[in-house]
Amino acid sequence: MVGAQLLTDSATGKDGPRPVNLRTDLAALADLIEIAFASSMDSSGRAAVREMRTVSHMPGLGLIGNALMQGMGTGFVWIQDGRLVGNVSVYPADGTGFDGTTWVVVNVAVHPDYRGRGIAYELMKSSLELIAQRGGKHAILQVDADNPTARRLYLRLGFIEERAWTTWRRSANYAQPQPMNHDPRPHITHRRSDEWQAEYRLATEVRPALMGGLGWLRPLHPHYFRRGWLGQIKDWFALRRTERLIIRAEAELLASLWVENSFTMPSTQLTLLVHPDYEGVYDEALLNTVIRRFGSDTLTLEHPTDRITTSEVLRRYHFKPRREVVHMRWEA
Repeated sequence: MVGAQLLTDSATGKDGPRPVNLRTDLAALADLIEIAFASSMDSSGRAAVREMRTVSHMPGLGLIGNALMQGMGTGFVWIQDGRLVGNVSVYPADGTGFDGTTWVVVNVAVHPDYRGRGIAYELMKSSLELIAQRGGKHAILQVDADNPTARRLYLRLGFIEERAWTTWRRSANYAQPQPMNHDPRPHITHRRSDEWQAEYRLATEVRPALMGGLGWLRPLHPHYFRRGWLGQIKDWFALRRTERLIIRAEAELLASLWVENSFTMPSTQLTLLVHPDYEGVYDEALLNTVIRRFGSDTLTLEHPTDRITTSEVLRRYHFKPRREVVHMRWEA
């Protein structure tokens, strides 16, 4: 039964927050996360919960748990009445564009029976203090846009809202569209390697760093636009391929669409950058082209919610909004 482990006696009898201990807490954390995020958990989230339960029964958990459960081993849990009823996990962001001073806050969860008691606030305070103690200067998180209670909590703790993002998904079951009928039709071509700076300039205008950059855990950074030989070798070994389609005017790029897929990706991922003056035309031209080429794949796209014109184009091409989240940032 879900929650059975959650409601067993804790290893310590003291109520309140304490650092997480994967050796004793992992199965209970899996139950808590499944209960707390039942309404928004997708297939990957459910798979992660199953993996947590499996790992919790493995010998040598202390050696492998952190590798398998990124971030689960650092943070705090809340014990109440001998039960594990709350959790906040944190870990340093170490991907492209991060300098080691940014930490990620995830799995902010309180059992429904214990909400409204200030547990999440105290767990977050302890976690932010830990981040500062370890040299962190920033913390980032994402919260469902339709969760005003959580958003108010984070604002109270000093977070600021950067930008709202919607994840869109297009099923492979839809028929491919007809070629776009527009006169004159925009000329679409592949981006040249020497055009990375022009694409970066476009990105700085439409995806400012202080508004979330390129998306979740993708800060605006030149490395995303200029792929070195080492990165290309890593992509080759990972069977990962990125195609960049652009629309240019003289030396400037006015629109760009990245198409990323690999053997391990469950869908083809898109990243769309369009100058505001050309939304509704160039975004449609690029999407029309990509869907006709990759329409037999499931396509996913994370895009700023405030780009309403592009959202209308996505709906016309049978993309469905899956989730809307707000990216938030805290400064130590």
